[in-house]
Amino acid sequence: MRRSDFKSERRKEKFRKVLSRRQPDLTLVMENIHDPHNVSAMLRTADAVGILGVNLLYTNQKFPRIGSKSSSSANKWIERRKFSSATECFVQLRKEGFQILATRLDDSAKDLYEFDLTKPTAFVFGNEHSGVSDDAAQHADATLFIPMMGMIQSLNVSVACAVTIYEALRQRKQQGMYDGKRFSEEEFLRLYDEWLSK
Repeated sequence: MRRSDFKSERRKEKFRKVLSRRQPDLTLVMENIHDPHNVSAMLRTADAVGILGVNLLYTNQKFPRIGSKSSSSANKWIERRKFSSATECFVQLRKEGFQILATRLDDSAKDLYEFDLTKPTAFVFGNEHSGVSDDAAQHADATLFIPMMGMIQSLNVSVACAVTIYEALRQRKQQGMYDGKRFSEEEFLRLYDEWLSK
């Protein structure tokens, strides 16, 4: 086998392996996050956890330009769809069967570790300065917080994202949700063909 053929086969095998562990019922809503380094870090973590696609909710600013170097090209492998209002975004997610959990420290927020994240789940992460908007929080199914034992009561948004979605990975791994394809053969082949063309 020629070296180029061997590399091509390895690439195809990696695509099949990665796609077979993608979690189509786990997603992020990134609300007005403006720092390209945070966006890149969140996309990289989403890819690492096996998230298939994310939702970009930008109501008062544009999605930032991100370089392939800073994201390690993770944005190439994560599907993205854009929304200009929380209502529009959440209606679509609910049609698809997602529970919507906004990350926000408020009086009704529950500890991250109390939620069943094996259910179809969309996590909402807000702007670096103001957090999840009131509109998004009010229309979410629940708000959650990451328990913290120090003096500081907030994490960088990309760190909060990593902590949160890795808890989803932990729960799903325990339930064997990474052990086989999570979508139809037709959808799997569509994505596989799409990835081969990238």
